[in-house]
Amino acid sequence: MSVLAIDAGTTGVTAVVVDPDGSIAAKGYQEFAQHFPQPGWVEHAPEEIWQATLEATREVLAKVDQSRLTGIGITNQRETIVLWDRETLGSPRRAIVWQDRRTAEVCDRLKAEGHEERVRELTGLRLDPYFSGTKLTWLKENEPHTWALVESGRYAVGTVDSYLIARMTRGTWHVTDVSNASRTLLFDLTTGDWSDELCDLFGVPRDALPDLVPNWGEVGTTDPRTFCGLNLPIAGIAGDQQSALFGQTCFDPGDSKCTYGTGSFLLTNTGTTIERSDAGLLTTAAWRSPAGETTYALEGAIFVTGAAVQWLRDGLQIVGTAAETAAIAGAVPSSEGVVFVPALTGLGAPHWDPHARGTILGITRGTTRGHLVRATLEAIAFEVRDVLETVNEKGPTLATLKVDGGAAANDLLCQVQADQVGVPVERPRIVETTALGAAFLAGLGTGVWGSTDDLKETWQLDRRFEPGGDRSALDRDYARWQQAVERSKGWALL
Repeated sequence: MSVLAIDAGTTGVTAVVVDPDGSIAAKGYQEFAQHFPQPGWVEHAPEEIWQATLEATREVLAKVDQSRLTGIGITNQRETIVLWDRETLGSPRRAIVWQDRRTAEVCDRLKAEGHEERVRELTGLRLDPYFSGTKLTWLKENEPHTWALVESGRYAVGTVDSYLIARMTRGTWHVTDVSNASRTLLFDLTTGDWSDELCDLFGVPRDALPDLVPNWGEVGTTDPRTFCGLNLPIAGIAGDQQSALFGQTCFDPGDSKCTYGTGSFLLTNTGTTIERSDAGLLTTAAWRSPAGETTYALEGAIFVTGAAVQWLRDGLQIVGTAAETAAIAGAVPSSEGVVFVPALTGLGAPHWDPHARGTILGITRGTTRGHLVRATLEAIAFEVRDVLETVNEKGPTLATLKVDGGAAANDLLCQVQADQVGVPVERPRIVETTALGAAFLAGLGTGVWGSTDDLKETWQLDRRFEPGGDRSALDRDYARWQQAVERSKGWALL
C-alpha cells in the first residue's frame, strides 16, 4: 500500500508517492507562473495551478504501480484566495496570493476603526495583508460584479486545497480543514468554526465558504474522468506548514520545526491548549482528528527566505541555481559587513510591517556577489533567530530545531542557523516534509499507518549541525542586522 500526496506550493506543484516505511517512491514536479500586475501584488492563475497538478501527478504515476495507491493527501500554500464557478469550475479572476500586499490600506482602516484586538482574540492572527479575509474585503470593494456572483451563490470561495478538491471531484465537494480555515481571519479558534461576527466584519457570505472536515479520514473521492484516471479517496488535508509539522512527527507539545520554502515558518506544537502571543507570534490550528480533538500551534511566519534566493537567481541573475549559493557564499569567510533585510513583501513575524521593503546596507567597492549571497543566507538565519527568541519567551528553550524544505539541503545555511540560534539543527533524510505530512495524514485516514507512533518510527536523521563560532561575534552580527531591520520599516510610506 502507498499514498499519493499533492503539495501545491507557491511556485509549483509536487506530487509524491510515499511507501509504508515513509520513503518517497517517486516524485513529479511542475512549476507554474507568478503574476505581478502591480508592485506589491502577487497573483496565480487557478487553471495554471490545476494544470501543474495534473502534470506533476501524471509524471509520478508513470513511475509507480497505481494499483497500490490507497488514497490521496493534499497540502497547499495557505492564505491564497481562489474564486471559482460552482458549475463550470472555471475561475473568474486570478487567485490573490498570500504574499500580496494590496490590502495594506484595508488593514490600516480596520485597525483605525479599533477592530484588531477583537480579531486577534477570535482568530489568533493579526490584521495583515498576509491573511485571506482582507483579500476578500478588497474583492468586495473593488470588483463588485464578481462579488455579486459570490453573494448569489454562483461562485465558491476557498483556499487552494478547496479549489483542488473541487477540481478533483468534478465539483462534488467544497471542503477545507481547520489548518487552512484558521488562516483566513474568518475562523474562531475557540468555537472551532466559521465566525458569523468575522464574516460580517469582512463582508464575506458564510455560505460561500467550504465545509470543515477533519485532517484525516475519507472526505471525498476523485473523479477518474477529471483526475488522471484515479478513483481514490481524498483522505488527508492540511495547510503546508501544519503539514510539515506533521511530517516532522512533531506530535508532542513543545516539538518544533522550521520549514525553509518561499518563506520560512517556525511552528511549535502547543497540544490542545490555545497559546496566545503578545510578541508577534500567531496562534493557529495545527490539525483536528476525526474524533474532533484539535491540536494547536504557535507560528512565526517569515515571508521571504527562499524567495530571496530566487530573487538572486531571477531578478539579479547573480546565481544560476539555488544550489550554487552554498559554494558561492562559502568562497568568502564573511559578508564583510554587508547586511540584507529581505523584506521584499513586507515583514512578517515578529515585526508585522507590510510597509517595510528590502534593504541592503554596508556595500563598499570591495563587495562581491559572494558577499551578497552570503548576506542572503545569513539573513534567513537571522530571521529565524528573531522568531525563535520570541518563541523561547513563551516557554522552555528548544533543545533542537528540526528543519526541512528546499533550502534545508544547503549545508552552509544549516550551519549558520545552528550557530545563530545556539542549538543543534537536525535535518531529516526526507526534507520534502510538507508533502510527507499530507501523505501521513492520508495514510492514517486509509489505514496505511495505524497511529502517530507508527509514523514516528519512519523519521530518520540525515545530519545534525552542532552550534559553534564566537558567541560574541555572532551576537554582534545579529544586532547589526536588527538595526538594518529598523531602517527597512515603513519604507513604502516615505
